[in-house]
Amino acid sequence: MKFNTKTIHGGQHNIDPAYGSVMPPIYQTSTYSQTTPGGHKGFEYSRSGNPTRAALERAFASIENGEFGLAFGSGLAAIDAVMKLLKPGDEVISTNDLYGGTYRLFTKIFEGFGIKFHFIGMESADKIEDYVNDKTKLIWVETPTNPMMNIIDIKQAALIAKKHKVLLAVDNTFATPYLQQPLEMGADIVMHSATKYLGGHSDVVMGALVVKDKNLADRLYFIQNASGAVCGPQDSFLVLRGLKTLHIRMQRHCENGKVVAEYLAKHPKIEKVYWPGFESHPNHKIAKDQMKDFGGMISFVTEGNNYEDAIKIVENLKIFTLAESLGGVESLAGHPASMTHASIPKEEREKTGIVDSLIRLSVGIEDVDDLIADLEQAIG
Repeated sequence: MKFNTKTIHGGQHNIDPAYGSVMPPIYQTSTYSQTTPGGHKGFEYSRSGNPTRAALERAFASIENGEFGLAFGSGLAAIDAVMKLLKPGDEVISTNDLYGGTYRLFTKIFEGFGIKFHFIGMESADKIEDYVNDKTKLIWVETPTNPMMNIIDIKQAALIAKKHKVLLAVDNTFATPYLQQPLEMGADIVMHSATKYLGGHSDVVMGALVVKDKNLADRLYFIQNASGAVCGPQDSFLVLRGLKTLHIRMQRHCENGKVVAEYLAKHPKIEKVYWPGFESHPNHKIAKDQMKDFGGMISFVTEGNNYEDAIKIVENLKIFTLAESLGGVESLAGHPASMTHASIPKEEREKTGIVDSLIRLSVGIEDVDDLIADLEQAIG
């Protein structure tokens, strides 16, 4: 199947055997009857496995060209499971420009368990190798990064990971498998906050992992079951529904994102716009090579880097909603320094460009003329 077909049919049994339901039923049950101890139809207890969740996990694997999918109660629960592959003394090389919740999980939870993290700029993937040693077990990549839209060369990172026999995990939340498929470029693990584009309707919180290797999958399935941070059948159903329109939503997100980015770049009151579709973007050529398009996520800084101006803009928006999160059909605006990245110390934030006047947009699928008009009145 090609991608657009996979979003609808990938990994799915097209007709439910019970009543012919076209959509996978919501199996809202905690447990399953057995004819004899161990005699069941593949499911015993819904933490360990649920038919609705299993359908979603097969769909996740399909759209990322993986073999095994895992669904979790949130994106952070998915990242937490990856970290539990490690042990005290292990080291992780991570991009320094990453989601604030990931940074908080790494530094406030797993550093306390004896895992060492190196947060580095990965715009030049060659820098990664400078930090590899015999204790390195994982390279953690976001691309595009949150919120600076930096692009990291996945193929180059994969070559370094394989050379040193360490795992490469890629947070593919911003790009989605519509734009790039990291497993195809050599990554070992793909992670998603399925809350965002995969769900697509701002009505569910969920995380996903996809891998190709069975041994790695078995380790992660064990952690998923043992730690228990799974999603429920209702949420699984909602994301299965969301996946079916991922391709057409992403097409419109990209189309609208391009118009909005170009508008902001020409605006006299906007100093800098971060979007990988610009030829002036430092890694535009890499983005063009590894991505199908450039997405609907944009960050920008007001003229003079003025905090008050930035706050006034986000407060004045009417169609863009001031809210955390991203990837829904509706356009959202956020102020990373005080919202999504507030857990990162100001000094560390500003090293990566997350200044107090930075605004992040998740461009939705509304009529783009209305979005431009809204920005026009808000910026003034």
